[in-house]
Amino acid sequence: MTSAPHAGPASAAPLQRRFGLLQATALNMSTMIGIGPFITIPALMAAMGGPQAMLGWIVALVIACADGLVWSELGAAMPGSGGTYLYLRDGFGRETFGRAMAFLFIWQFLLSGPLEIASGFIGFAQYARYLWPGLSESQTRLLMAGVGVLIIVLLYRQITAIGRITVALWIGTLLTVGVVVVSGPFHFDAKLAFDFPPHAFDFSLGFFMGLGAAARVGVYDYLGYYDVCYIGDEVKQPGRVIPRSILISLVAVAAIYLTMNMALIGVVPWREFVPAPGTPLPDPPPPVVSMFIEKIYGGSVARVFTVMVLWTAFASCFSLALGYSRIPYAAARDGNFFSVFARVHPRKGFPHVSLLFVGGLAIVCSLLPLMTVINALLTTRILVQFIGQIGAVMWLRRRAPKMERPFRMWLYPLPTLLALAGWIFLFATTDVATLLYSLAALVAGVVLFLAWSRWTKRWPFGAKVEWPQTS
Repeated sequence: MTSAPHAGPASAAPLQRRFGLLQATALNMSTMIGIGPFITIPALMAAMGGPQAMLGWIVALVIACADGLVWSELGAAMPGSGGTYLYLRDGFGRETFGRAMAFLFIWQFLLSGPLEIASGFIGFAQYARYLWPGLSESQTRLLMAGVGVLIIVLLYRQITAIGRITVALWIGTLLTVGVVVVSGPFHFDAKLAFDFPPHAFDFSLGFFMGLGAAARVGVYDYLGYYDVCYIGDEVKQPGRVIPRSILISLVAVAAIYLTMNMALIGVVPWREFVPAPGTPLPDPPPPVVSMFIEKIYGGSVARVFTVMVLWTAFASCFSLALGYSRIPYAAARDGNFFSVFARVHPRKGFPHVSLLFVGGLAIVCSLLPLMTVINALLTTRILVQFIGQIGAVMWLRRRAPKMERPFRMWLYPLPTLLALAGWIFLFATTDVATLLYSLAALVAGVVLFLAWSRWTKRWPFGAKVEWPQTS
């Protein structure tokens, strides 16, 4: 970290508000749909050993909807670049606990954000192997790196042009899932879809551990319903656009997911891509959606469709890189991260240093196994980001009841309590190794924060500093 003076908003050119409801919804949905459902069906089914794992989708949807109301209230009340960083900082006090929480969020983001983008690169390479089965490991790595570089190049421009690119990628994504959704009902076999193994619903400890694993996969696929919050400084009428785009995205994608996944397991027998009990899932998992299209239309059409899946994976990575590149920028602009990340491109008006950093780190993370990436990125986020935001919205309701809130969540506090219970359930059912990793990352972040605070003589080791208020 740096002890440089605060670099407030006045030191950088203001970002332009150009994203409307269409662009915001397209950004969220492109991130949510992305490559997730195309690569995680085998992992979802393997978590519980059969189609009963679809319960994981339901649990994940309940958690995401409740949590989406938390994001909607915070995003509408405090629209700005950085999303969670801003909510935690201002929610708990800029120079006390809020500063600590914001620091820990940036720390965990450095570990989890690029991992999420990297999962898209891995999925892209997985389906590319369907087109080119002879791809070697080194060629696969080069392909993932090339996709990452191309995304950085496309994002290296003004937000107006990025809005048009986002909508174009979104349309391609909808066409891809539309093929699956439309094709499935005409070839759906209920005997395949509901081919439950013996003792599928024995409510034992193993059942609930499996349900937690399936729900984590489901939540991973829903991630992104809040992506617009990270570019709040660039959203028109944020008090109206941000909550609407989040809720529209959740409803639309939930319908798409449930329809698409039922179509897949109603055409491709789940035993063809789920290993026998005690056998590890192949890494990467098989390209189930291409198998689905091949069974219906043949290999030639499946290859064309696989190109569409690659388009969808690219759109997801593009949307993630756009939103996540604004987080180090927002922290650096406040003096809570290296000042170089606060730089905005002098002509094109976007945080170019932050973009290069996030994109480059994602390329490096793509070298890890897929399920390691998914489990690590989700578990690392739960304590600081998701549970932290629930605490922020509840604390602000008590501390600042007159705060302007263009959107107030419905049935408060029920959604916050439901989301909290869901996140705790996902964390508690994680394997021990991943739990230890996430807890070690949190402890390391706390130690770094205390060391940095002592070195810079700031809270809790020094006097408070009066910081300018953000808009």
